[in-house]
Amino acid sequence: MAAYILRRLLLIIPTLWAIITINFFIIQIAPGGPVDQAIADMQDLGSGGAMQRISGGGPGPGGDRPRQAGSSSAYRGARGLDPEVIAEIEKRYGFDKPIGIRYLRLLKNYATFNFGDSLFRGRSVLALIAERLPVSISLGLWSTLIIYAVSIPLGIRKAVKNGSRFDLWTSTAVILGNAIPSFLFAVLLVVFFAGGSYFKIFPLRGIVSVNFSELSLPAKLLDYFRHLALPILCIVIGGFATLTMLTKNSFLEEIHKQYVTTARSKGLTEKKILMKHVFRNAMLIVIAGFPAVFISMFFTGSLMIEVIFSLEGLGLLGFESIMQRDYPVIFSTLYIFTLLGLLLSLLSDIMYTVIDPRIDFEGRQ
Repeated sequence: MAAYILRRLLLIIPTLWAIITINFFIIQIAPGGPVDQAIADMQDLGSGGAMQRISGGGPGPGGDRPRQAGSSSAYRGARGLDPEVIAEIEKRYGFDKPIGIRYLRLLKNYATFNFGDSLFRGRSVLALIAERLPVSISLGLWSTLIIYAVSIPLGIRKAVKNGSRFDLWTSTAVILGNAIPSFLFAVLLVVFFAGGSYFKIFPLRGIVSVNFSELSLPAKLLDYFRHLALPILCIVIGGFATLTMLTKNSFLEEIHKQYVTTARSKGLTEKKILMKHVFRNAMLIVIAGFPAVFISMFFTGSLMIEVIFSLEGLGLLGFESIMQRDYPVIFSTLYIFTLLGLLLSLLSDIMYTVIDPRIDFEGRQ
């Protein structure tokens, strides 16, 4: 098993390289990058004011010069601007070097976990991620735990009671929950319970109150979960259906296999058969999907919830960075979450062997 883990860890390196490389060249050749946006701002605000904002001082090179009507540039909207001004913008955003040099610099920096600074926020990427991380961890971790804690026992119960009224009513409930868009459910909760039109039971902004540091420990916990109650409810309400039905179908498939019939003929109780024999086989497919579920909950799955409840998490940061073409933030979050996903995938393989020791990845090699 140790050799298998080592091979998987080494495989992470070319996988990260391939993902970063493909995304780097796709984004670099796409129109509307940070230089184009800076040029557009300059056309709107005037070259002097925009240049002052870009260079951080007085009028930049060419700021007081008349525009050259015949100047040419590869950037949209740059016609009529002084080439020196465009060169200054390119230098500010790191586009004064050829694409190959920028690519090699990116690989070198990311190999040492040097993610640089945001192009538009004036702060390091790691500082921005660390600032947004508590929100995303809170939403992703608690949502995933609640979904798994409810869906797995419910799916097992539905498999045991397959075809009963309990199975019918619970299937209807989880399917209806999955059919309701999370953002629509979030709006309804805000209107009814967060001071929209009726009650103001739960706060609407942030994950803690302004006076959080002054509260006692029990009050801090209560304040924290009051802020998270509505956002987490919106995320989990549509997350039960897939995992519940997957668990149910996995257990139903195992219950009708020959080894279960043999175990019953030996006089084993249904509970012992279910938990000792069926459980470890049926849960393998559930565990296999854990990395994807966790990553989606941690990042993309909470974007709309973050917007509606005014929560500044990684989902919102990634969306804003894509819209602004903030390349350091885009590539850094992509790199970090890809690495996290690959490590969680390896953890899933290790959990396979914990649940079912008969699985031997070394033997498969």
